[in-house]
Amino acid sequence: MAAFNLISEHSLLSASETKKVLNKFGVQVEKLPKIQENDPQAIALNAKAGSVIEISREDPTGKYSCYRYVIK
Repeated sequence: MAAFNLISEHSLLSASETKKVLNKFGVQVEKLPKIQENDPQAIALNAKAGSVIEISREDPTGKYSCYRYVIK
């Protein structure tokens, strides 16, 4: 039986990594898509409100990242 990984890789960004991402895209942290602090992936990362999570995805066109701002 083939193994499938249906959940994309999530990682918690440091303050400096968050700043780089925000500068790269020219946005304020509050403008990022949101993820709740009680989301299973946020809990697994021990993410607190105000943190930013990077979600790495891969599809036939390549690998890319998206970001979520953690809220209560």
